[in-house]
Amino acid sequence: MRTAWLALTLCLLMTTETTAADRKNETLVVGGGCFWCTEAAYELLPGVKSVVSGYAGGTHLNPTYEEVCGGTTGHAEVIRIAFDPGEVALETLLDFFWEIHDPTTLNRQGADAGTQYRSVILYADEAQRAAAEASLARANPAWGGKIVTELAPLARFYRAEDDHQDYYRKNPSAGYCRVVIKPKIDKLRKLPVVSGR
Repeated sequence: MRTAWLALTLCLLMTTETTAADRKNETLVVGGGCFWCTEAAYELLPGVKSVVSGYAGGTHLNPTYEEVCGGTTGHAEVIRIAFDPGEVALETLLDFFWEIHDPTTLNRQGADAGTQYRSVILYADEAQRAAAEASLARANPAWGGKIVTELAPLARFYRAEDDHQDYYRKNPSAGYCRVVIKPKIDKLRKLPVVSGR
């Protein structure tokens, strides 16, 4: 009986610890063009626990990749970043956002054009909204005051299909990965926030 009680107590303690650890992570949803690029970029940052590609910012329920690419859903390709605020600050994640894409091109990133490729920060609460506004204000002078990034409340995040998750990691030899993503990642690895220098 004592063994069963001890096992149950230990199990409950472990469950409580896991739940507490899970609860300390926060999330941020951003879009900066193709989610394959932004996902690969944020995976470089210490303190980021996971990055999930998806769709948000539109009105169409349960969108597919094909529907979002069609430009009629209102959704943008975005990523949901789970991070430990004890290891990386929200402000660091937001300031990094301006490094990984061109926030001055309306509805476009490189050859990718359409509202689904817009620069967007979808905030979860007022604290994230205020942090996003402050980060944009810090970054805007470096971009000549021309940032067009949309700041909007997050209504709902839809996870993208499995073949879009960890795309760069799974497909490093694909043309888009070699020509577009790899040079960007190589450049970002030199930033102090990534390299630790």
